[in-house]
Amino acid sequence: MPHHLPPLFHWEGGLKLTKADLAVDFRRRQPRAFISHAHSDHLARHAYALATPETIALYHFRLGTRPALPVPYRQPLEWGGLRLTTFPAGHCLGSAMLKAEDGQRSLLYTGDFKLDESATAERAELPTADVLVIESTYGTPAYRLPPREAAIEQLLTLVRQTLAEGAVPVIQAYVLGKSQEVTKILTAAGIPVMQHPKVFEVSRVYQRCGVDLGRCELFRGEIEAGWALIVPPGAGLSDEPARQVRIAVTGWAVDPRTKYRFGVDHAIPLSDHADYDQLLRAVEIVHPQVVYCTHGPESFVERVRDLGFEAHPLGRPSQRRLF
Repeated sequence: MPHHLPPLFHWEGGLKLTKADLAVDFRRRQPRAFISHAHSDHLARHAYALATPETIALYHFRLGTRPALPVPYRQPLEWGGLRLTTFPAGHCLGSAMLKAEDGQRSLLYTGDFKLDESATAERAELPTADVLVIESTYGTPAYRLPPREAAIEQLLTLVRQTLAEGAVPVIQAYVLGKSQEVTKILTAAGIPVMQHPKVFEVSRVYQRCGVDLGRCELFRGEIEAGWALIVPPGAGLSDEPARQVRIAVTGWAVDPRTKYRFGVDHAIPLSDHADYDQLLRAVEIVHPQVVYCTHGPESFVERVRDLGFEAHPLGRPSQRRLF
């Protein structure tokens, strides 16, 4: 890549697209920011935000109505001297990768993503790009997840077994994304779901965005036989079911100690993040000239180099470099 060209991005306590002065997934307020998805660790009350229409709906729900520009998937936008295009990330409703092009080079920022199918989000698409900034949470070989179908079967078997024993399956899942994914998986299998109020509020936004979650209702303190209950991790209920089996649904469950760490009876490795093998596959699909790895172990950088790519860690607290 020619070094005489101005930098595509720089690091300013977070990723910024230099030419457009566009912050990407900043957790502190910015004049202009792209939001890849509506999880709280990617949000701030920005003066002006760019995101997919679904992410904007969830952003407004979480932080109040604010100035925002919808950027639907695959519809290029000329903005700030760049061509910006969003692509599905498969992580949660509205989650998006961002491709930025300056006419000579291209950059793809993945944000949180997974390559598997999703019951409630559009499946990820990976365009090619010269520069790849990849989220690499599960960037160690220990985090090779079982096939999605196996994790779903494990969940359904456990829930049905719990119901057959006259107990209530209480499933702990993140309020936005995982809760709706699990709800849809259960209701599609004929198991009705009650949701903690915080989960139910988010589910209403999903439904307004056209996502059918099946037979799910607000938990009001009583639960009938045959229903599953979904709650946020660590949530207490004023009226807890007398007989319950607590189940955590998380990619961290590949570690057998997870159920003790989460304080549950069972932990099932169903994730909304790419596992180790998917991360490596993503690099090969994008086929960039250089890779920058964020939110993961530095050993993953070495593994990407082993594949023949130039690769660097990104996001160290002291980093101020222009790229």
